[in-house]
Amino acid sequence: MTRYMECATNGAGVEPASLRLFCFHHAGGGASMYRTWQRALGPHTAVRPVLLPGRERRRGEPRFRELEPLIADLDAQLDDHLTEPYAFFGHSMGALIAYRLACRRHARGVTLPVALIVSGCSAPHLPSPLPSVDSLDDSALLRLLTGLGGLPAPVLEIPALVSDMLPVIRDDLRVFAAGRDDQPRLPCPIHIFGGDADALVDELDLAAWQEHTTAHSEMHILPGDHFFLLDRPDELFDHLRPLLHRYGTRRNATG
Repeated sequence: MTRYMECATNGAGVEPASLRLFCFHHAGGGASMYRTWQRALGPHTAVRPVLLPGRERRRGEPRFRELEPLIADLDAQLDDHLTEPYAFFGHSMGALIAYRLACRRHARGVTLPVALIVSGCSAPHLPSPLPSVDSLDDSALLRLLTGLGGLPAPVLEIPALVSDMLPVIRDDLRVFAAGRDDQPRLPCPIHIFGGDADALVDELDLAAWQEHTTAHSEMHILPGDHFFLLDRPDELFDHLRPLLHRYGTRRNATG
């Protein structure tokens, strides 16, 4: 198994499943945010969290500070796993990474995701909603992240943990900012999710994703802030279960 992929826990959901779901985490996050998804989404979907270097079990590995080398490495490492029907899910920075990986694969003429599912992220042709991290000292960056709900109070009470996290978040946000450009439209559908109280991304920012597909798109606004999928995951799962089952069933029927 590639060093990027994790096996989700808390559920049987082992292959063969009708669809693989590759999940990309937010800036400063890790694959552990998807640890409950296999049980929640059921056996028809094989959940495959993607872990970037520099965190969790890959803590000792150098982090990527530029987008293009990261996308090229992801494409090479995951390529053998992207031959069966699959979808991409990404939250915040993870949405941009999933999108750019799909764009790279489209340009190469290889197997594309049956759907791109983006969450908590403005469309990639729009300016970054965040200030440059190079203009923020640690205190300002902490205030920004805390305001978005990205750093829980218990984390802030452990200075050593905060000190370890900030360099990871800074590098990730540089990658996030670099993903802001326009690519040729994808032929796969795009499903868009966001929180109704998200201080970072509003409905217009989310709706602009429809400009990046030649297929259909649909948007769902759920209760919650930027991290609605962590605070109220069941409402997201209620949408994802039938959506993913439908794509898996459709691909099996035609393939």
